[in-house]
Amino acid sequence: VQLQASGGGLVQAGGSLRLSCAASGRIPSIYVMGWFRQAPGKDRTFVASIGWSSGNTRYEDSVKGRFTILRDNAKNTVYLQMNSLKPEDTAVYYCAVRPTPYQPFGSWGQGTLVTVSS
Repeated sequence: VQLQASGGGLVQAGGSLRLSCAASGRIPSIYVMGWFRQAPGKDRTFVASIGWSSGNTRYEDSVKGRFTILRDNAKNTVYLQMNSLKPEDTAVYYCAVRPTPYQPFGSWGQGTLVTVSS
């Protein structure tokens, strides 16, 4: 499976962006899709995830109430609606797939850069 993230850009603090991630190619199964981010000089960290069948969502504490993860099963696409952005949200955002409950996130796509200016 190939993942392509898009929608990043430069935004002022308090603004909004909507990221998209489309899965293509051979897609045997999707259990969960998730968003991760990597700030300059830091490790990649979890942001949000959504169960592909259940729709259950999880969020990292710092984005709760500001970010919303959505999915379009028909398009094999996951979105991350980001509101009330803060400078500390600046990072490269990646999407990933967890194919089954027994496998970790993988198939990391090329990330999309989000820069939030103060």
